[in-house]
Amino acid sequence: MTPRPLKVQPTASPGLDAARFRRALLAWYDAERRDLPWRRTRDPYAIWLSEVMLQQTQVATVIPYWHAFLERFPTVSALAAASDDDVLARWSGLGYYSRARNMLRAARAMVERHDARLPASFEALAALPGVGPYTAAAVASIAFGLPHAVLDGNVARVICRLEALTGDDRTPANRAILAREAERLLAPGRPSDFNQAMMELGALVCTPRSPGCSGCPVATHCQAFHAGDAERYPERASRPKSVAVDWTAVLVELGGRLLLVRSASPGLFTGMWELPWLDRPPQELASGLSLKYGLQVTHPEPFGRVRHTVTYRRITLHCLSARLEPTAVREAGADRRWATPGELGEIGLSSIAAKVLAAWRKHTARAR
Repeated sequence: MTPRPLKVQPTASPGLDAARFRRALLAWYDAERRDLPWRRTRDPYAIWLSEVMLQQTQVATVIPYWHAFLERFPTVSALAAASDDDVLARWSGLGYYSRARNMLRAARAMVERHDARLPASFEALAALPGVGPYTAAAVASIAFGLPHAVLDGNVARVICRLEALTGDDRTPANRAILAREAERLLAPGRPSDFNQAMMELGALVCTPRSPGCSGCPVATHCQAFHAGDAERYPERASRPKSVAVDWTAVLVELGGRLLLVRSASPGLFTGMWELPWLDRPPQELASGLSLKYGLQVTHPEPFGRVRHTVTYRRITLHCLSARLEPTAVREAGADRRWATPGELGEIGLSSIAAKVLAAWRKHTARAR
């Protein structure tokens, strides 16, 4: 499907009355809002952390990470003073690791420019490293009560259905249209609650599939509901089909320590510590390791398989253990290190590396 501009479809429902819509939405939110930990604090730093973690990640997954991260890095200053590895270790398993690296960069910028505090303006927030319009609007409104509307996937979907807007909501031109409409609908006296209510509505009621229209608090205001075809909106250009691939990971042990390598793959666990791996099947192990890492190993033994999905790839990872040739031992450096099993919890491992190590521990326990 080729992306098309947003277009209002005529229906039998009246146009959207912004004032009445706001009242209905906020009344529902006041009665039904979820009791989430970041809604119990006014600390802008804690609110910023929640907004970053919630991007591309479900609430139930975020809650324990949010608590643990704040315990380890309770302030902007504490985060700014941390090492990259320490921050990535606390983010390990949460995914989308560029978020952690950008938070660290932003914290250091706040120490330099804003007295180790989050700036209380949309423009200054948006100027921080890695902070885009959504995060700046969310923090500005929720932490500081400023009248800036958020536009994430949930909010875009709600607006498309409210006004029966056809077309792909993800194109830059259409996002600009939706951003203007989100600003028009925003409750100026309660921007924090309104933004959270819109996101809550999209997450709990106006879901991508099987939306709960019969129980929706703003159904009478929704043109898609009146048309009886809410799932039609928003229209999306077709995504690339997922691809099944066979990769290989190798656990190299020497003197009770495991070899870790720093990932340099753009967009794929960049900067995380990994076990040596190849984007090819086990049959090509020896040549692949030599070419990619300069490693020579012997006696490869399979100990399991793990599955992992990254973007469009459905990965089956064949896991092997192997011995390192004595002549191939190389000292630790910026791109590789040796770690004992007890040290792994303090290292920024990717989620796929954690899965491989879990399979190794399970195999080792069975072998005893």
